[in-house]
Amino acid sequence: MSDDAVDVLIIGAGASGAAIAWSLAETKMHIVCLEQGDWMNPAEYPSVHMDWEARAMGPFGHSPNSRGRTTDYPINEDESPIKVANFNGVGGGTILYAGHFPRFHPSDFRVRTLDGVGDDWPIDYETLSPYYDENDRMTGVSGLAGDPAYPPKPAIMPPLPLGRSGTRLAKGFNAKNWHWWPSDSAIATEPYDGRDQCINLGACLSGCAQGAKASTDITYWPHAIRAGVELRTRCRVREITVNDQGMASGAMYYDAEGNEREIKAEVVILACNGVGTPRLLLNSTSARFPNGLANSSGLVGKNLMFHPYSHIFGVFEDELDGPRGPNDCIWSQEFYETDLARGFVRGFTFEGARGTAPVSTALQNMMSGRVPWGDDHHDGYRKVANKICGMVAICEDLPEEHNTVTLDPHLKDPDGIPAPKLSYTLSDNSIKMLEFSIARATEVLKAAGAVEVQSGYPIVGGGWHLMGTARMGTDPKKSVVNEWGRSHDVKNLFIVDGSLFVTSAGVNPTRTIQALALYVADAMKKRLANLFD
Repeated sequence: MSDDAVDVLIIGAGASGAAIAWSLAETKMHIVCLEQGDWMNPAEYPSVHMDWEARAMGPFGHSPNSRGRTTDYPINEDESPIKVANFNGVGGGTILYAGHFPRFHPSDFRVRTLDGVGDDWPIDYETLSPYYDENDRMTGVSGLAGDPAYPPKPAIMPPLPLGRSGTRLAKGFNAKNWHWWPSDSAIATEPYDGRDQCINLGACLSGCAQGAKASTDITYWPHAIRAGVELRTRCRVREITVNDQGMASGAMYYDAEGNEREIKAEVVILACNGVGTPRLLLNSTSARFPNGLANSSGLVGKNLMFHPYSHIFGVFEDELDGPRGPNDCIWSQEFYETDLARGFVRGFTFEGARGTAPVSTALQNMMSGRVPWGDDHHDGYRKVANKICGMVAICEDLPEEHNTVTLDPHLKDPDGIPAPKLSYTLSDNSIKMLEFSIARATEVLKAAGAVEVQSGYPIVGGGWHLMGTARMGTDPKKSVVNEWGRSHDVKNLFIVDGSLFVTSAGVNPTRTIQALALYVADAMKKRLANLFD
């Protein structure tokens, strides 16, 4: 079955797909977005049920291989110590993210020049700065102006309260005389753009039923749809089609009933994340593109970057917040820039974290042996319940070509489309950085009064950030898209998700992904008369 032709086809309705759809809507072009998942119903989020922790570990879990939703695709992760955490639905990964919302630093765009590793980006912080600001307004960012770790940036709403946990961690950083600041967060601390403010449900990672967390189904998409963008759900794209001139002509996809359909388009934009986008490009083969679409460089699917995470939590004698409130509270970027005396290049962000919910607290401490089975179980549990807080270290991952996303020869999704296969190893640089982060965080927690510190790396299920597999650059031999997101090989094909990242930085990527999507949209609008030249 063939659909009517459209001007712009966007594939993926997550962070970047929503942002570019909204921005392009002012052109009045016929824009259609295909999303393989559904619209989310906040009444179904785990936090509205008494058994919310169990539900959060099931259909709202972070792993597509275990949560059992028909809208997911499987991923072969056997050759990676870090497993993918994503979500398929309107809003994408923003449905389940914590809302921790840092920007890249100016240095992150110049790592080759500064540190002799990776590659410099073809753009810089100043280029993205107005798009960061625009995205902040659309998203509704809470924060405190004046962070000395960054150039000046606006504060849209007051920061999240530090709470007992944030205050305790801040005392530890102060004792060490190390940088800390209230986190920028995509969580509303006051009513904003029709959304209500945070009421400290503490279940941010399984969908915000309050609507305070800025998932794009409740931020960008209502505005984009009112402006005329059409969003179609339960549409699983199999491949991007090409015409005789080597231009993208649309896509083949399966609807909710499993019917094969075709949609024609003048422009195709990929917003499927750093695993989904290379998967789709590699599945889109033809006589002209036998090794996958837009892959003359051979770099589609290569240079996969996660953020390896360490976790460092302290047990305290007095009661803290437990799970009450958003997950993050403060950050520290004391160790963000390269210092070769540490034994590695680049750096990381400490993201302060409150404690876990009751069941999670019990399970984790039973596995560690701190809470025993048997008669002493309740006494052991009382010593940790609402008495734990700490941090994770978000470590910059260097781009390495041997870290790849390829197509699995056997594993397929429910519609028979080949699934992605990951091959990824932790670098020596990452391991040294992770170990250093644990040592420094342990000092902070002890200075804050922790009586015990629990730590480890990497967080196995911590593959939240998927980057680098279709990188941008000015040289077609060393990149997949140009400096404004257009494919070097296919002049009407654009990429706006994390796959176009050149380096990963030491911060969560969503704010930068969305700023890049707005930047690409603006570049397209400025070039509409000669977009394919």
